[in-house]
Amino acid sequence: GNARFLANDLTMRDHTSKVRSAAGGQFPKAVVLSCLDSRIPVEDVFDLGLGDVFVGRVAGNIVNEDLLGSMEFGTKVMGSKVILVLGHKHCGAVVAAIDKVELGNITAMLSKIQPAVAKSQDFAGDKVTSNVAFVDHVAKNNVLLMKETILAQSPIIAELVKAGTVKIVGAYYDM
Repeated sequence: GNARFLANDLTMRDHTSKVRSAAGGQFPKAVVLSCLDSRIPVEDVFDLGLGDVFVGRVAGNIVNEDLLGSMEFGTKVMGSKVILVLGHKHCGAVVAAIDKVELGNITAMLSKIQPAVAKSQDFAGDKVTSNVAFVDHVAKNNVLLMKETILAQSPIIAELVKAGTVKIVGAYYDM
């Protein structure tokens, strides 16, 4: 589906009839943890339609209790076989985490990205948000750490992965 998206050859869909036909049940193939960023239309990026994928969106594609519960529901209850953690270029949450922004509930959210900032201190260039390569490095490390966090914080998903019935993968969307 991503190759079709890149080629601007998206599948034409009748969403109205798909909503009606899906009313009796859903069987999504995957659970996608994506950033809140409005420039990453997950279903379009993978040329998917209604009912094809569960999408959880939160700034910085971070893992929290609610999203873990949603992933457990998607995999253990509904039978999705893949969890995809999707980070992206120019992530504002990653920039804010690097800059140590403190503002309301954003502070707690950004604290979940701080381990990726810490892991990225091996970066050879300037470790500032004006350095796009550094921001990309942190965002990619954030994807890897969120995959690890899912396994560490969800015994249900860890067991599904160990049994080989679910796979956790990461991806990075380059705008």
